[in-house]
Amino acid sequence: MTNTTVINPEAEKRKRISYGMTLLIAGVLMYLFFGVNTQAGSQTTFGLNLLGSQAIPISDLIVPAQTTVYLMVAIIVFAGAYQLARGVRSTGLLFGILALTFTIAFLTWAAQDKSFNLTGMLSSSLVRATPIALAALCGVISERAAVINIGVEGTMLMSAQAAVVVATITKNLYAGLIAAILVGGLVAAFHAFLVIRFKVDQIVSGVAINIFGAGFTSFTSSKFLQSATDTLNNSGTFPIISIPILSKIPVIGPTFFENNIIVYLTLILVVVMHILLFYTPWGLRTRAVGEHPKAADTLGVNVYLMRYVNVIFGGMIAGLGGAYFTIGSVGRFDELMTSGKGFIGLAAVIFGKWNPIGAYASSLIFGFADSLQVKLQILRIPIPSEFLLMAPYIVTMIILTGVVGRAIPPAADGQPYEK
Repeated sequence: MTNTTVINPEAEKRKRISYGMTLLIAGVLMYLFFGVNTQAGSQTTFGLNLLGSQAIPISDLIVPAQTTVYLMVAIIVFAGAYQLARGVRSTGLLFGILALTFTIAFLTWAAQDKSFNLTGMLSSSLVRATPIALAALCGVISERAAVINIGVEGTMLMSAQAAVVVATITKNLYAGLIAAILVGGLVAAFHAFLVIRFKVDQIVSGVAINIFGAGFTSFTSSKFLQSATDTLNNSGTFPIISIPILSKIPVIGPTFFENNIIVYLTLILVVVMHILLFYTPWGLRTRAVGEHPKAADTLGVNVYLMRYVNVIFGGMIAGLGGAYFTIGSVGRFDELMTSGKGFIGLAAVIFGKWNPIGAYASSLIFGFADSLQVKLQILRIPIPSEFLLMAPYIVTMIILTGVVGRAIPPAADGQPYEK
């Protein structure tokens, strides 16, 4: 007997119509907000060269602003009409078309008769996506073994503080990096011990870690770090490493191959985790423990050990993410400096469908939204800065609204296991 997927024609029809109408409405709004307010004859310059980069200089991209906005409106309207008439099964494709056309139209309108450094924007997006991606990878590896770890935010805060203090005392950034990873692993081990050994509710344990992390780091910062900045809270940051030859490629070089070591480690981790999860015996056991732990136990897989290893490994990745905020970015610790990046990382886990590559791609979207609000303040567009600061979180809510209910987590996710 084979499993068959039952398709409800009425449900499919409703979905096709609702998605099509959404795209059409988006096209109308884009025309009203951007098309009407873009002056005829104006031009937008997208800079493709980054100041101080080793990349080979190329000419900037100059486009007619109004024509470009109208073209984006035409594309989204056509996509909406095609969705109404024929239907597209891929929700991701529709979301991609909407996001791409809206972003191009918005940037073209915002930078009309001005210059907008596109390469700088892409490079900034990659950097700002790094802590979100590391938080997401922590969530992926933990939840693939059926343990929910929402304590990523608190873990990253404690790791960030440990990194800067150790690096300042030892005057060695790599010592601070190791300290951050170890602290992340220890916090995750404590979480794993509570939820696996004592079967504490996983959400409650994660919330407790977040509260403790925020409180502990704020206390130690105000009590010790602020009064001893030079001796405890002044580590410096990792230098930019340019990859020979690759860093000279226009646009791509400055974006991917001129970064610090934490950004490179994140890219390597994404590839390594994907291979480990889907192409090795360890990954097969991890996914088995997350989907059907009893069956895995019957076949000789140590369910408890696999969960401990995955959660601790995930915590070490979150520790690396914490190190980014201090020794990878500003060289000092400030209270609550993670600013919710751990929680956004958990949203990236869902949007990426518990896949390392998908989670990283989702993190890039959030990183782009975070970077965009900074760049737009420089352009002085007629939008209050408070609304621009909301951009990453608005994107988070929009994505979760459209994805939750469609992304399917591991079957045993969040469920304690009794042998």
